[in-house]
Amino acid sequence: MEVVVITGGTAGVGRAIARRFAEDGARIAVLARGRYGLDATAAELVQLGASRVLAIQCDVAHAEQVFAAAERIERALGPIDIWINNAMTTVFGRFQSLTPRQFIRVTDVVYLGYVWGTRAALDHMIPRDRGTIVQVGSALAYRSIPLQSAYCGAKHAVRGFTDSLRSELIHAGSNVHLTMVQLPAVNTPQFGWCENHMPYEAQPVPPIYQPEMIANAIYGAAHRRRREVFVGWPTVKAIMGQMIAPGYADRYLAKAGYEGQYTDQPHDSRRPSNLMAPVEGDHGAHGAFDARAKGSSVVVRASSWLGAAGVRAVAGALAAGVLFGAARLAFRR
Repeated sequence: MEVVVITGGTAGVGRAIARRFAEDGARIAVLARGRYGLDATAAELVQLGASRVLAIQCDVAHAEQVFAAAERIERALGPIDIWINNAMTTVFGRFQSLTPRQFIRVTDVVYLGYVWGTRAALDHMIPRDRGTIVQVGSALAYRSIPLQSAYCGAKHAVRGFTDSLRSELIHAGSNVHLTMVQLPAVNTPQFGWCENHMPYEAQPVPPIYQPEMIANAIYGAAHRRRREVFVGWPTVKAIMGQMIAPGYADRYLAKAGYEGQYTDQPHDSRRPSNLMAPVEGDHGAHGAFDARAKGSSVVVRASSWLGAAGVRAVAGALAAGVLFGAARLAFRR
């Protein structure tokens, strides 16, 4: 049975990923900060068919905790086959509304948490010359949006780090595989517990997808040796737009990129935030947007199979078409 490690595995996309691997009877290690959520997740995964579950309290922002968790997993479950970096946090609000401490915290979790998870996995995988590391990314790793400067910066950093490391592994002739999966907006609990400096409650930018669809795409990426996978048409569209017309995207988001990120419900400043400490409880995989989220999509399945190379080919063809059309128009004039 596969040994799978999932950071941020107690809620949202991470919880859905853990459930998907449990259905295969995998040995699963779940890393998160909250003890209650870890215990509830472990019990559920056993019921779903996981052969063994190890629930470890760990803050991925701290390298020593991540390295210690990896050692414990190897001793308890066996050699790690798949390591999925997924833990996240964010702050919604204008850049100048964030304190340095808040910006650093997002960077520590969303960027350095992936760095430490990747290092912990490689330290065990490279000597065996096998294993897969999955970086759960976002369309925002290519196309940043307003009101999420810390998160967008961290996701860009993960992509840059991953590309650099991939070249090192290729140079070394390593059979350890490194892939990144770029996601669209997902209906997860994060919008109800994230740090929010906006006047209204946060929401995922529509269209919204259910976490089970995303989990299936990540499960596939963990078993197919793809360099990168773009999930869903919104992700493809955002990345293609950035490739073809980044200036237009800047101006469009300056106008339309604000109200798409919040609901019409005033923000409750009294509710807890998970930025510095976990919000205790069993939060599950779904957020508050079930009525608006898509449970299935041919485009999501197709884009998952197409992969980043196919998407870039389509983007290149479209860009060539735009340039050819502009050249013909200029010639006619």
